[in-house]
Amino acid sequence: MSITTRRTFMIHAVACGSALCATAAMAQAGAKLEENDPQAMALGYKQDATKVDATKYPKHVKTDTCAGCQLFQGKPKEATGPCPIFAGKQVAAAGWCSAWAKKVG
Repeated sequence: MSITTRRTFMIHAVACGSALCATAAMAQAGAKLEENDPQAMALGYKQDATKVDATKYPKHVKTDTCAGCQLFQGKPKEATGPCPIFAGKQVAAAGWCSAWAKKVG
């Protein structure tokens, strides 16, 4: 009969908890934001900035894309990247939403 010490139990618990958190974070980080997502619809998100409704968003310029937004956290020249507006989702670098803010610098 083996005896599990408190230290062994805690090490296993922390390791399993960390593995579960990392797996959940990786799964969410890879989730692509779809245009029919309720939050995406509320902000007028389009995966292709050239397809934004000009009558609904008259200040939108077709060259304004997520890649040029202050909130876009993807690396340069990547097709997608994370955005804090859509937590845990990947937005298209060529996309746009009404929360767009020009990248400084």
